[in-house]
Amino acid sequence: AVAAVPEGLPAVLTLTLALGVERMASRKAVVRRLSAVEALGSVTVIATDKTGTLTENQMQVRELLSDRPERALLAMVIASDAEVGLEVGDPMELALYDYAAGQGLDPKEIKNRYPRVDSRPFDSEWKFMRVTTSENGKATSLLKGAPEVILQRCRLSSAELERWQNTAREKAAQGFRLLAVAEGDGSGEENLQFLGLIALWDPPRPEVPEAIRKAQAAGIKVVMITGDHPATARAVADAVGLPPGETVTGESLESLSDQELQQLMSRANVFARVNPEHKLRLVEALKNQGQIVAMTGDGVNDAPALKRADVGVAMGQRGSDVTREVADLILLDDNFATIVAAIEEGRSIYENIQKFIRFLFATNLSEILVIVLGYVGAFALGLRDQAGAILLPLTAAQILWMNLITDGLPAVVLGLMDVPPRNPNAPLLDRLSLAFVLFAGVAKGAVGLLLLWILPQRGLSLEATRSAVFHVLVIGQLFYTYAARVAHEIPPNNAWVHAAVAGGIAIQLAVAFVPAVGETLAVTPVSAEGWLWISGSLIVILASVFVFTSVLRHRFLERRA
Repeated sequence: AVAAVPEGLPAVLTLTLALGVERMASRKAVVRRLSAVEALGSVTVIATDKTGTLTENQMQVRELLSDRPERALLAMVIASDAEVGLEVGDPMELALYDYAAGQGLDPKEIKNRYPRVDSRPFDSEWKFMRVTTSENGKATSLLKGAPEVILQRCRLSSAELERWQNTAREKAAQGFRLLAVAEGDGSGEENLQFLGLIALWDPPRPEVPEAIRKAQAAGIKVVMITGDHPATARAVADAVGLPPGETVTGESLESLSDQELQQLMSRANVFARVNPEHKLRLVEALKNQGQIVAMTGDGVNDAPALKRADVGVAMGQRGSDVTREVADLILLDDNFATIVAAIEEGRSIYENIQKFIRFLFATNLSEILVIVLGYVGAFALGLRDQAGAILLPLTAAQILWMNLITDGLPAVVLGLMDVPPRNPNAPLLDRLSLAFVLFAGVAKGAVGLLLLWILPQRGLSLEATRSAVFHVLVIGQLFYTYAARVAHEIPPNNAWVHAAVAGGIAIQLAVAFVPAVGETLAVTPVSAEGWLWISGSLIVILASVFVFTSVLRHRFLERRA
């Protein structure tokens, strides 16, 4: 029973998950739910926002395009909600204050001079905000928002409208984020006077292109979902290395059926001018395709999409409390590269668990074979120990010792981004791992049984034969630590693995050569010839297992390719 039960499994699983989560936290990714660790290793699509995730979220106004720059500057200050002088609020609005101050205005003084009478806050549904103030005893409304929305509300001739639309498209294609400002009488939001366009620059994060390349090489599709202008989104996508594909707007999504949207998802990788409702529908479409989706979000309205995604990712710096509450993962630095790092850790954790299971089950199988078949053989041959009882291939103390040594440090230190996402429905003990367990367990068990038959014929006592088999099983299992690690991939060098294996072998040799220690485990000295048989058996076991593992790994890589 001791040999059959993997008693070390709960401790190693807990430790592997805990250490993995700690590594994620050191890389700025805080896991709120341990179940997300497993899902991270299966992610096939990352649906990411643009501003602050792919870009640095350090806005700068590069240009103000206006026929009335004084009024445009006034509008950009008044129609903003950020706190003046406290650096609190939307980075875009803080950038507007900085630009106005650079043009000789005092944003705080303007805010005090033109107090709000009425306002309409920004919402992704109408894509603009309005502030109504009193100017010379007359109510005046100032609006700031998406150019295509503001322009349609202004009094412009066809030629003027086309000119400003062309200008907006040209600037957006250069990667600028654009805002339009306008003013009107009273609290009106129609028949406005156009004041100009504001071109803001938000540079892409330098580490994002490499992170996207790494994700794509690992079989993960990256999709950008943003509220910005389509041309701006496409320019940023090109800058960070997103592959060419269709750019779809939120307005066009509304006209598509669910089936048409699923077909579109295979061709498109940039979605612009979307609102939170569109995000939820995109997540649904991806999940209906069988994709495992990681979705980023920061606003309150993003919560449903994050909840529906397999892995909801909230922004730690600019995310709302609601999104952080429903998310599975929180990015402390709001950086896309951190998502990729978290997925890498998730895959590593799962791979470490699989390594341990391969290692543990292989030794348990070999123990069962030696104990059961060895006992049956001893009964059939009439082999008995000095007390007259049927000879046990291993004593109870030796079994406990073997599990202590082999399920201890080597198992703990067993715990890849270069592999594709795993199937979330795949069993933990997959076909490759099962083949390894069966071959490695049977190989070591067969050699142990062979020694039980051969060594007595070579003149070794039954107790010395049992001790020799005990040494082969323990030392052979310690060497299995390396074979279990390389079943799928050749892992990086790990000094802790070498130390654990060397330490285990040193302890086992102490059992063999220190009488006071060996007596407690019923271990008797083995002759020089016996040690030759032990060494030869270990070479046969390890050679056969490593050859078999190499064949398995080659076939696995061929199937994956």
